[in-house]
Amino acid sequence: MAPWPVFIVAGAVIGALLGLFGVGGSSIATPLLSILGVPGLLAVASPLPATIPAALAAAAPYLRDHEARPRAAAWSLLGGVPATIGGALLSSVVGGQAILIASGFVLIIVGQRVIRPIGETARRAGTARRMNRPLLVAASAAIGLFTGLLANGGGFLLVPVYLLVFGLNMREAVGTSLLVISVLSVPTLATHWALGNIDWSVAGPLALGAVPASAASARLAHRVAGTTMRRLLGWFLVAAGGAFVVYRIVGASPHH
Repeated sequence: MAPWPVFIVAGAVIGALLGLFGVGGSSIATPLLSILGVPGLLAVASPLPATIPAALAAAAPYLRDHEARPRAAAWSLLGGVPATIGGALLSSVVGGQAILIASGFVLIIVGQRVIRPIGETARRAGTARRMNRPLLVAASAAIGLFTGLLANGGGFLLVPVYLLVFGLNMREAVGTSLLVISVLSVPTLATHWALGNIDWSVAGPLALGAVPASAASARLAHRVAGTTMRRLLGWFLVAAGGAFVVYRIVGASPHH
């Protein structure tokens, strides 16, 4: 594996993305760690100890400026927490390689939709759906299952779902997602820790880089227009997912 200072730099990159987009936990960290030589399920689960404090640090500016929806976050957690535990338990059955490749394809699909404009009619319909609490709980449970499976905070799915399905604007989606991530990552971390999937020699340096970077980038995000941020998020997800799928299928060595 790469030396530990490299993981601090990787953590800073992950934290910066988390603060800007509400995305950047394991969805970005897993491909990055895999490239740096962390094998299989360790690359999937080891970013989790850094994700929780980084998400809390990033959420603070959004909460201060009333750009998060705590009530929507609470309903999301109601469905997400038990499903996340189930997904984490399933991860050891599915296997690291399949999980890694799946995460790349999901990034591409989600990113393509996020790039496209969201009309006012669609946003109003999304707001109405958000008031349908059983639907919000069910959607969050589906995300939670995938979150636990990929050992992910959930932001790479939560932000697009909040944008496209439940009518939040970009800043609200990011702020609400960060609240959910900070809690949803806890049962995922506990389950993967119990399964022995956390490499603490990787997790520690990641946290050292991720926490200050997430706080700084969350403050910076308020200076960028929401539409611009949404498009940047979409393109980033497509590029990251595409690069990682190619790497895993074509170029990865077997011990990764």
